[in-house]
Amino acid sequence: MKHRIVVLGAGYAGAIAAGRLARRLHADDVDITVVNAAADFVERVRMHQLATGQDLKRHELNEVYAGTGVRVRLARVTAVDVEHRTVAVTDERGADEIAYDTLVYALGSAAADHGVPGVAEHAYDVSGRPSALRLRDRLAHLAAGGTVLVVGGGLTGLEAATEIAEARPDLDVAIAARGGLGDWLNEKARQHLRGVADRLGITVHEHTDIARVEASGAVTGDGRTIPAQVTVWTAGFAVHPIAAATTLTVAATGQIVVDDTMRSVSHPEVYAVGDAGLAAGAGGRPLRMSCASGTPMAWQAADAIAARLTGQTRIPKAPLRYFNQCISLGRRDGIIQYVTADDRAKPALLTGRLAARYKEVVCKGAAWSVSHPIFYPVRRRRVTTTRSKTAAAIS
Repeated sequence: MKHRIVVLGAGYAGAIAAGRLARRLHADDVDITVVNAAADFVERVRMHQLATGQDLKRHELNEVYAGTGVRVRLARVTAVDVEHRTVAVTDERGADEIAYDTLVYALGSAAADHGVPGVAEHAYDVSGRPSALRLRDRLAHLAAGGTVLVVGGGLTGLEAATEIAEARPDLDVAIAARGGLGDWLNEKARQHLRGVADRLGITVHEHTDIARVEASGAVTGDGRTIPAQVTVWTAGFAVHPIAAATTLTVAATGQIVVDDTMRSVSHPEVYAVGDAGLAAGAGGRPLRMSCASGTPMAWQAADAIAARLTGQTRIPKAPLRYFNQCISLGRRDGIIQYVTADDRAKPALLTGRLAARYKEVVCKGAAWSVSHPIFYPVRRRRVTTTRSKTAAAIS
């Protein structure tokens, strides 16, 4: 009987893991199923572009996995039973269950409101395509002179604010950051960022906590009101709650706690990659939620699964470390901040058009690797364990 591998989610981490498994394992020995609610892979790192009216290339999952042996199941995951190794899903035909021998959990994350009143009712976000399209429609109907407030000074907030300001110079765009603007970057990068904000006319509110979001703006922790016809919430992400509802060992964040091969510390037949997994990177620091983390996590999980199923004594190690942070500041500017392995800013950086081109190459490369899962040389190994021996093989 074939070994059943089910991958939940086809974002960067899930899609890459499924493709890499298809390259590593012989199709006669495994059934690989990707479960995803949408019919295509979404370039999440470009949602700020989608929100400002730009059209993005579609990557249909059935086309991506054509000829790989990977099956695509379009359905929404509603529950996971790790004791009976089943996944509950719903689709246009109703409720169903999918059984697995090995599970790759990659359901990702969504915008986190952190319990701030009014976010759900009044704010927009760019955490996925539906929400980005909702913001796109709202911005399209916003007249000249309209006010936009981006809450959150991280990578997503910086990219959203600069993209909106560049695409719509007729709007009054502001950004509210809990700390200093770009305070994790080196001094030269921060100076460049301030220069871009000035050039684009972005009003910067530093060291500002948002206590409440209203239809007409946001109220700060010290009682001030920042007027905004549109509030864009980019103040962090939260993982899907399904894992926390299982007996899997999860962190306070709801992320599945994994070892250095991305395998659950409590259930060895479950692997978690991308935002859904809490993994340690260089220096023991937890990997941050990002494409830069999700991709090597996917490599590691797929290689570990393949190695264990094919009887290899040595599990390959993926580079769970960082090299740079790529920040687009509109279509013609950017910052490439080089960092240490544990994500601390180095003195070296790129800025301006060169950085924008660099970021574009990175984004295109990530999407290309997803949409060409078996382009690279393939060495499909035969599975040496039967389903009845799986428990022994993965421990």
